Order: sequence, then structure tokens, then C-alpha cells
Amino acid sequence: MTRLVRTPAGWAVDRDGKLLALGATLADLLALPLAEARARYEAASAPAEAGPARAPVDVQEVWAAGVTYQRSREGRREESGHAALYDHVYAAARPEIFFKATAGRVVGDGEPVGIRADSGWDVPEAELGLVVNAAGEVFGYTAGNDMSSRSIEGENPLYLPQAKVYARACALGPAIVPVWEAGPGPFPVAVRVERDGAVAWAAETSTARLARTPEDLVSWLTRALDFPAGWCCSPAPVRSRSVISRCVAVTW
Repeated sequence: MTRLVRTPAGWAVDRDGKLLALGATLADLLALPLAEARARYEAASAPAEAGPARAPVDVQEVWAAGVTYQRSREGRREESGHAALYDHVYAAARPEIFFKATAGRVVGDGEPVGIRADSGWDVPEAELGLVVNAAGEVFGYTAGNDMSSRSIEGENPLYLPQAKVYARACALGPAIVPVWEAGPGPFPVAVRVERDGAVAWAAETSTARLARTPEDLVSWLTRALDFPAGWCCSPAPVRSRSVISRCVAVTW
């Protein structure tokens, strides 16, 4: 198993614990067709300097898709007085897709996430993140945490940007697993909330329960937007009613 990681010294391929310098950025890889990106990835051979893993993005935007699970639809119905709206989004051909973060606002695994001071109910959402190239091909997968203010979104769905987009509200990492390493799926997605060393809440799901395929979500976002340096998308949440202060990433 190999993974793509970002260290303070740059991007590297983690091959069974041995770091090999990529000699390129993530943006460089995602500008290439998938086959060429794989060849460049697999050609990494020079030793790389080790260091703490950073969030696995450089200039990419992060987008997210909502109400992709039946459980997600039911949860949002419980939280707001707009049940019919979420029912419609779940069943409609057009998905809910929203902007989540710029690369500079993304935090890495183990870093503190943001909690809005003007919100009384904030939840982590564990995500399977898609890393997509400029041609709309899925290059790989990463783990993420889509921090959300349920009290703000529940008050009015038009407040979604304030509920979802704020400082340190998106956490990704610690690595990107290329599609050829991860296999075809489905993939498990899990979240665990720990307080004072004890597990306060835990849950898991599978991408087999997605109402929409990742490819379908990618096709909708790329209909009217260009991403020359690639982008990240998070379609698969597991939601908790508790608040966490650090990102706990799922790894393969």
C-alpha cells in the first residue's frame, strides 16, 4: 500500500513507511490525465525528508455534497422545520453541492478544528473525500471532517454558508490513497468522539449506502466549473450530535 502525503518539505509517496520525494505538487499531478499522474507517482524513488503530515491539499478548493444518505435526510428533518425541502433534495436529480473551503482554510489530521462562537449546536461529519483531477477523474481518496453548525442551518436553510464555511471548519488527511491502491469500494466511513481519553460517541457507515454515486456528484459540479489544479469533494458524512476539537481521520 502506498499513500500520497504532504510534509513540511513537500509532497512524498509513503511506500510502506518509506518516504519518497514526488518532485511535484498535488496540483501538478491533478493537471495530468490519470494514467500519466499514476506513472509520475510510481516513478518516485529519491528519499524524502520526514516531518509532520500536513493537510493533503495545496491550491485546491474543497466542495461538499449534502443529503446523500437517507440518514442524513432524516437527521436534517429532525433539526429544522423544513422537512419537505430536504425530502426534495434527497429525491431530486440535481444534488445539493456547496463550497466548503479554500486550501488555506483546511486543517490537517490532529489539528484543532473550528467551532463557531455564535452557534449552540455544532457537529463533526466524517467524510470520504474524493480527490479529483482537472479532467473530472477521481485520482484518490482522503478522510475528512466537515464541521457544521446545526443550530444555524436548522434556523434557516439559506444560512447554510454560515453553518458550513468558516475558519478551520474543514479538516482533511492525513494522506491521499490513489484509486488504484484503494480498489473499487465500497468503503467504510467512521467517526469517533473522544473526551478525556474515553470514547463518548462512535458510529460508522459505508459508501454502499450513498443515494448518489461519487461519479454522479463529480459530473454535476464539473458541468459549469473548471478546476485546472484539481479539487476535493466530500460526499459521505457520518454525523454526531457532539462537538470534537480535533480531526480523527480514517485511514486504509
